Amino acid sequence: MVRPELFVLRNSRFDSCLLLGKSRFHHLSLALSLLAVGFRLPPNKMKNKQTQGKKNRAAGTRFELKVRKDLESKGWTVSKWMNNVEFPKLKCLGCKSENCSCGCEEYTELEDIKMIPAKHKFRGPGIPMAIGTGFPDFIAFKSDGYITEGEELEVMGTKDTYEIIGVEVKSNGYLTKEEKEKCKWLLDNHIFATILIASKGKKRGEIVYKEFK
Repeated sequence: MVRPELFVLRNSRFDSCLLLGKSRFHHLSLALSLLAVGFRLPPNKMKNKQTQGKKNRAAGTRFELKVRKDLESKGWTVSKWMNNVEFPKLKCLGCKSENCSCGCEEYTELEDIKMIPAKHKFRGPGIPMAIGTGFPDFIAFKSDGYITEGEELEVMGTKDTYEIIGVEVKSNGYLTKEEKEKCKWLLDNHIFATILIASKGKKRGEIVYKEFK
């Protein structure tokens, strides 16, 4: 008799089991017998992780859209931020390589930290590339009044002044170490005067904005 564990194959469409071997009819009858007694393959953990990942990304996209609509309802003009912060590459002083192979672990910076356009993401052959996502997620601005009389500053023929902020959307409100470094660099270099972290509040549908410091 053929050992079933060597020939069991999942049929995802019918959620059943097929047995393959020298005699397909013989093994099919054996498969039906196994199904009759409730035999099933264990769940595919890798497939479950992929499914959960897709759900998490979809939920993140929905929350981003919700944050954008909330900001617009408060008078902000919002747009995707299409730039990112690139950290310097390190090169080993001994073997002159980015990945040290000599064990000296002494590195020198090749380039300074700089802002670059967000890179597009490859999604597979024949599929249009995804638009790159910058950091932070959004740039938002709104008018905060007029310059007082007597001041000489006048830009583009208007005396309006605008408040400009960056907004990073995080459902749980936590930034990674690299994201914190990016925020610090953007503030220190006066790219943004304020960066807000948008996260979900305790109440259903609530959005909490916390300034990064």
